[in-house]
Amino acid sequence: MSVSFNLALSLDAALQAAATAAGLEAPFAAEIRGADPRHGDFQANGVLGYAKARKLNPRAVAQQLVAALPAEVTANYEVSIAGPGFINFALRPAGLLAWLQTHVRAEQLAAGAATTRAGESWIVDYSSPNTAKQMHVGHLRSAVIGEAIARLLTYSGAKVTRDNHIGDWGTQFGKLIWAYKRHVDTAALARDPIEEFERLYKLGNSAAEADVAVMDEARAELVQLQAGKPESLDVWRQINEASLRAFQKVYDQLGIRFDLTLGESFYNDKVARIYEELSRLGLAQESLGALVVFHPEHPRFKEQPFMIRKSDGAANYASTDLATILYRTEVLQATGMLYVVDKRQGDHFEQLFITVRKWFTASQRPVPRMEHVDFGTVLGENGKPLKTRDGENIKLKDLLTEASDRAYTLVCEKNPDLPEAERRAIAEIVGTGSVQYADLAQNRSSDYVFAWDRMISLEGNTAAYLLYAVARIHSIFRKLGLTPADPATEVAASGLETPTELALAHKLVKFPEAIQLASGQMRPHFLCLYLYELAGEFSAFYSADKVAVDDVPVRARRLLLCARTLLILENGLQLLGLRTLARM
Repeated sequence: MSVSFNLALSLDAALQAAATAAGLEAPFAAEIRGADPRHGDFQANGVLGYAKARKLNPRAVAQQLVAALPAEVTANYEVSIAGPGFINFALRPAGLLAWLQTHVRAEQLAAGAATTRAGESWIVDYSSPNTAKQMHVGHLRSAVIGEAIARLLTYSGAKVTRDNHIGDWGTQFGKLIWAYKRHVDTAALARDPIEEFERLYKLGNSAAEADVAVMDEARAELVQLQAGKPESLDVWRQINEASLRAFQKVYDQLGIRFDLTLGESFYNDKVARIYEELSRLGLAQESLGALVVFHPEHPRFKEQPFMIRKSDGAANYASTDLATILYRTEVLQATGMLYVVDKRQGDHFEQLFITVRKWFTASQRPVPRMEHVDFGTVLGENGKPLKTRDGENIKLKDLLTEASDRAYTLVCEKNPDLPEAERRAIAEIVGTGSVQYADLAQNRSSDYVFAWDRMISLEGNTAAYLLYAVARIHSIFRKLGLTPADPATEVAASGLETPTELALAHKLVKFPEAIQLASGQMRPHFLCLYLYELAGEFSAFYSADKVAVDDVPVRARRLLLCARTLLILENGLQLLGLRTLARM
């Protein structure tokens, strides 16, 4: 007997059918949610509100519903009524085994999950570093959270376009080109272009701040760039090409990919239309020489207009962001946009979204769904933003290198007999994964403390702990000379019996809920917590119940539990952007 992927959704459908069969007046909302494990796996809480609104006895309504449930539900669940009308559903061992025997491979899990958000279309805007600068620790959160959300949405059936909206235009390039023309070190440029461009920017910025004449010359360089002067454009292209190559090395290490990399420069010729439309619609007006949009109905923005063009006529982030939204809706046909950006940009995005809603409504365009997926700051153990000892931002490539070096020590302690090259390869996966997972395991809205000792540890909710659980299950099958999820190995499986077998199975069938919660709230930490708890349940099972027993049906069901735990741990970690290991 096969059962659906998301048991909560199938129970909801069954209760809707039962309500119809029982003759209950529509609409009836079942309100299925996870139950306290003492009472079952799921609970329907909708009876109370339904009965109260109609002045009915809630327990009597619950009894009507239970009596009308389809036979397949009562075959798979023990159903009980608690209190004034809560309906509890506890999966029977046969129901648990049926789910596990239905969802054997990754493609079966994916097919079930893909029904959750089918029909949705999203642009996920994340990472977005500035060119001419190296990616640093401040770029970590947007990159890893954005990638995890893109993967979760795709897995849940949404159409996702990943867009890296890089900062490749603006006033900094005037200073940089000024410094390039006067102070470039060609040997350093050939050796490490991004390092040299970063040095030149700092030099140009300092010189401009110290000397008004230099600032004027830098502004003139910017004007020439914006006017398309070939010599200026050539330097600008060199900067961006070198920057993108440097970014890609980090993205490759983190397993991040983009469908689009459209920087601010791409929208440079599209902002004039924004000024014209917003002015013509009466939404934008001049104020102190700048073009702004007022939102007097919003108390926080009453005295803070949304500037869409500077007083000197230059575009700004607002201009570009408005042009980007128009392009995404008109050309990319996007109906939803997620901006995975630091929470300190909250005011900007709130004003941006208000402006777009007014603009699109006035111009009779469909208003897209827009969300600011915010996140907190990475802190050092002193409680301040993570920096080097001399106060500089920590380069992301250096952070990942240190993580691999630290993980190498752990791998050598755990498996010193592996060849050196293999230990290094494992350490790179464990180290990089530890950085990613430590970030994703936090509620993204909160700041978190970056602590190496906690991050690269085999204890606690860490990547190393989960990766080791995966490797340990692989080793079980390797020692037995078996392949995980081989039908010939599992066909003789008997019903689940022991408390630890049942506890592990109950946790495995909750994977769909973890996916739905993480993707629905755009919070990957819900999936991290689930995987950590699953690994804990597996550890308890493996300690209590020997797998390689002589009793063939018992051995088969325990190997089945090992295989499904491996399947879900590997799929869950991959959805978070981590690579997994067969040996650690």
